[in-house]
Amino acid sequence: MIRRLRRAYGRLRLGTRLALGLGVLALVVFAVVGTALTTYMRDYLSAELDTQLAHAQTAQSKNLVDYGSLQNKKYYGWYYAVYDVSGGTPELRKPEADTDLPEDVEDFTAAARARVDAGEEILRTEWLKGAGLYRLRACEVTPGTVLVSAAPLEEIEDTVTELATIQAVTFGLALLALVVAGRSMLRRGLQPLSDMASTARGITSHDLTDSARLPVRHAARGGGPEVEELRTAFNRMLEHIDESLAVRTEAEQRLRRFVADASHELRTPLMSVRGYADLFQYAAANEPEERDKHLARLRAEAARMGFLLDDLLLLARLDAAEVQTPLRPRETNLVEVVQQAADAFRASHPDHPLTVRPGPATLTARVDPQRIRQVLDNLLTNAAVHTPPGTEVSVAVSARDGTARVRVADAGPGIPAADRERVFDRFYRVDKARSRDRGGSGLGLAVAASLVRAHGGDIGLASEPGATVFTVTLPPAGPPDLTDP
Repeated sequence: MIRRLRRAYGRLRLGTRLALGLGVLALVVFAVVGTALTTYMRDYLSAELDTQLAHAQTAQSKNLVDYGSLQNKKYYGWYYAVYDVSGGTPELRKPEADTDLPEDVEDFTAAARARVDAGEEILRTEWLKGAGLYRLRACEVTPGTVLVSAAPLEEIEDTVTELATIQAVTFGLALLALVVAGRSMLRRGLQPLSDMASTARGITSHDLTDSARLPVRHAARGGGPEVEELRTAFNRMLEHIDESLAVRTEAEQRLRRFVADASHELRTPLMSVRGYADLFQYAAANEPEERDKHLARLRAEAARMGFLLDDLLLLARLDAAEVQTPLRPRETNLVEVVQQAADAFRASHPDHPLTVRPGPATLTARVDPQRIRQVLDNLLTNAAVHTPPGTEVSVAVSARDGTARVRVADAGPGIPAADRERVFDRFYRVDKARSRDRGGSGLGLAVAASLVRAHGGDIGLASEPGATVFTVTLPPAGPPDLTDP
């Protein structure tokens, strides 16, 4: 039975359970207050009756002493009995008429005997046969004479019963009103919780595979500070889910583009390798003098595909944030790295004059020198590939605001404003002036940006017709601040 009640209680809504709990608590409070009030009233009326009995006995005792008889006038339903106890056994002396006493006077006799034995006034409550519940008081009038008085308790019991009835009705109505009003208030107070549940159900029914934006928010207010905190936390959770879904969607889209572009980029050298392999096979059988030329082309395409795969592997390792990072940082003089990259550029691109701007003789930073050299090679190669022959290229090294900066600039046609935000995307090529036929896989700038960020730095771009500047910013450098040349 108790288990069934518990299961039934557990199935009730929170507002109903709170209202029932409030009702039970109020019931306990009302019961305690009612019991205390009823007990106090009974004790108070009993004490008043005892006082009244004492006063009546004082008057009767005086009348017995003065006139030797009881007063004829007495309260309705009261009884008086005078006992002679001089012989040790109480003997009834007054009243002489049996109509002035209840049917059974044994309780009176017992009270008189108790007075003799105790030597002091006796107060007790007895049920008198044929009369009802009475309050008895026995006191000594004169030596050897005991007066026993009895007052009915019917009026007291009626008053107490009426008080208890009024309390039961009043408290019952108050309890009912409290439960009903409390349930209504709790329903309004908990309505935001129901709204949040509806919002959650709306989210579960929404297809999150097509959109990274949740369609609903819980905007209703009310319910108090606690519910408001829950509402705020709930909406923050939805915002976090939104952001996570947006990141996931963007990552999926980037992955799709990456896979499509990588497949296309790998397809080109693979087809070239296949074609040159067929030519090499044909030349080996029919034109031996062409064999070495086809073999060289085959090796060049294989090397191109190897470079492309190396770049893809490096980007994948940087994205995965592996514990075994591809970086091997150490204290490095950036001026030496820049000079090495400049020498290699002059050798491989003599048609692009390169200037190394004056700067500090030594600029130390904790970086991977091989990867920073790769960044500089990619930026310089980008300048050479996408500008006409004869275009001036410059490199500058400086320190500012506690960071090391390397600037690679060219005087080429510049990058269109619509393409500047995407030049660091993988496989992205700027149309027109920087088209596919000018070479490159579209990974050079993406690799450079990923390597710089892996060092905790940043790479920026500023371009306009006649000037394109890439600025690489790396963590703390040693020398004092120098202005960029």
